[in-house]
Amino acid sequence: MQITTRPAPKSTVVVEVEVPAERLTSAVGEATRALSRRTRVPGFRPGKAPRGVLEAVLGQGAVLDEAVDRLVQASYRDALIEKEILPLTNANVEIVQAVEGKPLIFKATVPIRPDVKLGDYRTFTFNPSIETIDDGRVDKVIEELRDQNATLSPVEDRVARKGDYAVIKYEGTRDGAPFEGGSAERMPLIIGEDRLIPGFEDELVGLKVGEAKGFDITFPADYGDEALAGQKAHFEVELRELREKILPDADDDFARSMGDFADLATLRTEVRKRLERNALDKARHEFSDRIIEYAVANSTIELPDVLVEQEVEVMHDEFRGALARQGISDEAYSKVSGKSHEELHADFRPDAEKRVRVLLVLSKIAEVEGLEISDADVAAEVARARERYAGDQKLIRYFESERGRNYIRSTLRRSRVVERLVDEWLAAHPDHPSIPHIEDGPAEGVDEDQARSVAAIDATDPGTVMEHADSPAPARAG
Repeated sequence: MQITTRPAPKSTVVVEVEVPAERLTSAVGEATRALSRRTRVPGFRPGKAPRGVLEAVLGQGAVLDEAVDRLVQASYRDALIEKEILPLTNANVEIVQAVEGKPLIFKATVPIRPDVKLGDYRTFTFNPSIETIDDGRVDKVIEELRDQNATLSPVEDRVARKGDYAVIKYEGTRDGAPFEGGSAERMPLIIGEDRLIPGFEDELVGLKVGEAKGFDITFPADYGDEALAGQKAHFEVELRELREKILPDADDDFARSMGDFADLATLRTEVRKRLERNALDKARHEFSDRIIEYAVANSTIELPDVLVEQEVEVMHDEFRGALARQGISDEAYSKVSGKSHEELHADFRPDAEKRVRVLLVLSKIAEVEGLEISDADVAAEVARARERYAGDQKLIRYFESERGRNYIRSTLRRSRVVERLVDEWLAAHPDHPSIPHIEDGPAEGVDEDQARSVAAIDATDPGTVMEHADSPAPARAG
């Protein structure tokens, strides 16, 4: 058997195999006997029907096709072993020649583990940037707390203005006729937030409770209802209720109402401390992100399509989850957006390629750095998953599986290698302010939404392909 290999784009290798003619002849005999055993032919006992009779029942060329499939499977595996090729998934096989009496020739395009060539990932010139927390930032949080604890008071002695909470009755007509969705008895809204047609809420400013007003307005050209888009309509509106937001005074009583604070100064001190801790956490995360971007930009890698396509599926599942939390089904979103499954996947692909590139580069850095995750750490994360996701048995089963444990190991490994790079930079720059972890522990690298999506499609973590690979069978093209 003659075997030649050559590299191909997107982390694949083309394996060309020529199998001697006598092996094809032998395979035809084996195929005839196998088909005869499993095909019921009237007048013949199982395994006794000759080739001509079999092909009369199964179709011309059925025996040769069976022989070629058997021989390709066996020869492909032998070729992988001889050339020490570890495939990521099934190969795409093209039969070049399959003629009895001549050698069988086929070509297999095999996805292989990507060759990640790292560049520099340590000697970057940027520093962590820590946001300064001044009195203005503290004031903003105090104002937000006041707003969250505001009360609504009825308005009786003035007209409506922007920011007021209103309840209105309205009736809309077009060309004198009412239209679907154009009326309501009690519609709550905040004047000025423009929840309705642009310009509609402006017409409410200046009204008093009990007053009514009529006006014309034109629907936007991109309005969701095509029958109304760009059309003029008339509305009769009555202001039924009006309330204004009353914020509590920023004083000691307010501070005490927010918790165990003696006075406003104590509350402001605690707010400042929390903002400063958040600023440190944000600085560490942003610094980590910049290190990752620097490492990826300096690396060279050809992404296998199979890993990118898998990541697209993971991202799509994450998107479905986000929609579901808003009460929107995948089908409803597709109908509203007008995007097909394929178009959504095309939208996800650039980010999927970026994510796979990051995962592979970080996994390679962890390998070079010699960073390993112990079995005890993985077991501890699986135990936490059993408690954290007690109601999601599918996710728990995934974490308990070998593939799920590999996902945990790779995820924690990548997270910790970035933390190591950050800590080593800080150790080398003792004059820089410390940016410690706010939370420690092995669970910090496992993202819940992504874990659910990975489990949903039983995905293989891209980082694990740097260490493991299966030896699947080829997939015959055509």
